[in-house]
Formats: sequence, structure tokens, C-alpha cells
Amino acid sequence: MVRVVYQSHDGTRREVEGDVGTSVMETAIANGVPGIDANCGGACSCATCHVFVEPQWVPSIGEPSPMEQAMLEFVDSARPNSRLSCQIRITPELDGLVVTTPSEQQLI
Repeated sequence: MVRVVYQSHDGTRREVEGDVGTSVMETAIANGVPGIDANCGGACSCATCHVFVEPQWVPSIGEPSPMEQAMLEFVDSARPNSRLSCQIRITPELDGLVVTTPSEQQLI
């Protein structure tokens, strides 16, 4: 199991454990993490699982695929550290990963 920390825009933190090979989105849904709606179920076609990856973790998760990058272009609050949590696969190296949900997703 790998620890993932989900932080809401107001700073509320929730640490959960996820299985290696699952996505950060799947782990959030399985643990009832608010702010990650995942309307498309992880198909990289809706951006309702958008997160900001803490800067120190960006090199560890790599660059978004062209498909993911195209979806992020539709997100008004996108930043250089924006990712779709459905596209981040949990690996042992990501133990302690911290992601923040944008404020607009807290309304979902």
C-alpha cells in the first residue's frame, strides 16, 4: 500500500492508502475523497478529477500524455503542475504523494 495525501483548496488534508497500479483517482473514489468527481470513470475525457500535484512530486509522476494535456487545456484553473488524477498510476516511489483539488471542484 502507498500513502496518498489529498488536500482540498482550504488546506484540509486526508491521507489514504492505495494499491500499486491503481490510479490516484480510483484511490480517491474508493476512499470517498471529496472534490474528485470522475464523471468519465477514468477515461481521460472530462477533467473532473483535476488535481494540482505538489511541485516536489512533479518529476516523479512524469509528463502528461498528449491526450491528457488536451483535456487540461479546457480547465480554467490549470497550472504547470496540473494533472488528471485518473492518469497518475500509483507506484511505490509515490509513497506520500500530495495532490490538491481545485476550489471549483469542491462544489461538485
